[in-house]
This record gives sequence, C-alpha cells and structure tokens, in this order.
Amino acid sequence: MSTPEALAARTHVPFGRRMFVRVVVGVARVLAKLPPSRLSALMTRARGNAPAASAAQALRAREEVTSTSLHCAGEGCLPRSIATALLCRVRGRWPTWCVGARLEPFLAHAWVEAEGRPVGEPFQDGYFGVLMRVPPRADTAA
Repeated sequence: MSTPEALAARTHVPFGRRMFVRVVVGVARVLAKLPPSRLSALMTRARGNAPAASAAQALRAREEVTSTSLHCAGEGCLPRSIATALLCRVRGRWPTWCVGARLEPFLAHAWVEAEGRPVGEPFQDGYFGVLMRVPPRADTAA
C-alpha cells in the first residue's frame, strides 16, 4: 500500500542502525512465510510484557524499516508490519500488530497501530476488517 511518494520520502538512517534494521527486516521476511496461527503465536510471544508504543515511536520504526528495505517500502506489507513491531520491541515497546482484509474488492493487508490508529497508512480507520491482532498487554499501557 506504499505509494511512489512514500518511496521518495525515505528518511536517512545512520549506517550502524541501518545494518541492525536490515537484520530485523531479514527476520521479519522469514517470519512472514510462517502459517498464520504460528506467526500470530510468535508475535504474541515477542510482545512479552512490553508497554504500548506511542504513535511517534511506531512511526519512527516504520520509517526506518521502509527507508532500509525497498521490499518493505513497496508492497511487502506483512514483513513491513512484522519488522516495525519487532523494531519497536527491541526498543522496549510494542505497537498493535494487525492483519486484515476487505472483501469488495478483495485486498489483504498488514499494519501496525498505536494510540488506536494505523501508523503511516493511507487508509482510514475501519477500511480493513481485522483478522489477527496482537496488542500490547492491557496492564502495561504507557
């Protein structure tokens, strides 16, 4: 769901951090190949007890992922969402990780939310029905 404008608006990520983000993206691309039930279980486990990420923290992670990986900046929404959530997690926070779809016309998508809103996405709230969701733990809200 990224647009050509989003590809052009890449942020600078320093070399050391870019290498780390590439490792996270590589892990995300492997995880994206798992069956949905296994992926959901792993994302739930990865969340641990991390408190909720703010919208700014989630957006920063998403921008670093899309600036580091052309695949994630383009149509790779599942690895992009996984990498964004994992990058937040290594920083001690967790956004809400979501996978959903719409029926007419059919379109599946994966994204992260923070503060109750999709982060860095061009669609409005409720555009996709949520099929899988891994929110931060309710008792650890920031």
